[in-house]
Amino acid sequence: MVCKGWRETMKKLWRAAEELQLRLPVKALIGFFGSMLQKCPGLIKLSLTMESDVDATMLACIAFSCPNLQSLEIFTSGTSVNRITGDELSCFISEKRCLTSLKMEECCNLGGLIFSSTSLSTLWLSDLHFLSMMVFNCPHLKEVSLDFSRQENDRNDLTTIVNSLGISYPKLQDIHIDSVRLSHAVLLALTASNLRGLRMLSLVLGSEITDASVAAIASSYSNLELLDLSGSSISNNGIGMICDVFPETLLKLLLALCPNITLSGIQFAAAQLPRLELMDFGMTICDPNLEISNEKGNDSDWHRTSNSKLHLIYQKLIIKHSRLKKLSLWGCSGLDALYLNCPQLVALNINSCRNLHSERLLLQCPNFESVHASSCQDMMVKTIQSQVCYDFSAVENHFPYKRVPDGSKRVRVPYLFSLQPCDEEKKCSRARKRHCAVIST
Repeated sequence: MVCKGWRETMKKLWRAAEELQLRLPVKALIGFFGSMLQKCPGLIKLSLTMESDVDATMLACIAFSCPNLQSLEIFTSGTSVNRITGDELSCFISEKRCLTSLKMEECCNLGGLIFSSTSLSTLWLSDLHFLSMMVFNCPHLKEVSLDFSRQENDRNDLTTIVNSLGISYPKLQDIHIDSVRLSHAVLLALTASNLRGLRMLSLVLGSEITDASVAAIASSYSNLELLDLSGSSISNNGIGMICDVFPETLLKLLLALCPNITLSGIQFAAAQLPRLELMDFGMTICDPNLEISNEKGNDSDWHRTSNSKLHLIYQKLIIKHSRLKKLSLWGCSGLDALYLNCPQLVALNINSCRNLHSERLLLQCPNFESVHASSCQDMMVKTIQSQVCYDFSAVENHFPYKRVPDGSKRVRVPYLFSLQPCDEEKKCSRARKRHCAVIST
């Protein structure tokens, strides 16, 4: 119902499209979806957010309509279910000879995987449940992310899976595995593989990963730029080994939810790793009284705790670092004082650091762009605002659980986003102090 000129213009736009992002509603028709894709013969990147179920018909439609597809992302939303099996996905990958990147959520029905591709370099699969078989023939694979479900009947043999990774992918640079079944034995199987080019290693939620595991990592990989052992049982000794081996290469260290790490371990890492740009020690320095109170659902008991007892629990953290850009201390309720001298720091997360005192806070960080301070005392928020910016605004607080731009996965860690100033703000940045958002809601 539009003029011929407008119709022709739209056809040209569709034909020129190389990237398409779609959200398919619950009652989306596969015919309509296919006709839309066929309008874009040059499509090389497709990102789908599915509110309806995903099945083999959808995959076949994509394979037929997008002959030159290089990147495919399928995310689920609401009650949608991913019904794609391992055979169906393997067939799709084998047929798409241009496909270099595949990212898919809710992969609970795969069963087994036999992948063969000469082009695939990036593979992300999440919510994996009971992989009976995993055989890959992807010689150019550089990045793999395997997110396993946390169901009690999870029977995945991670040792076998890790062995297949090392044998099949000598060019692997980035590995992420998220599973409660991660153990020291799995880590040894990984380090036994000839993966000398590894740059990023993320093993998340492995409570059986210990300092011995860190020793194996340190002896096998000497050029790591990112190390994420969040949810592990490593201690300050493990941090010492990390500092001994990676002082010149490590840029990002993530050790959230590691209960055996103490404040001295955090300060040692900051002092001995001069190239660090990101540190995450969320939920390491915790107040045991607060945890007990929260379990009982009675906050008043915590408020009645004597000041003398709190003084024995709470600690002071001092970090001076010339390159650090992002620091996360979320949930460190055992801190009552924080002193930062980090001229390059742009983002700080102190969400739920409930016991920080405003008179014991000093932020010497002139390049701040955002500070997350939800569940902190009101006076603390005001002190932060007075120290980091003249112009501040409240921004809605988000807690995504997806992969963040630094390439790592998070374990219930709020994403430290940076608010990028517009061009006009950049032009006048020299005339006034940098804008910084203090998020406290």
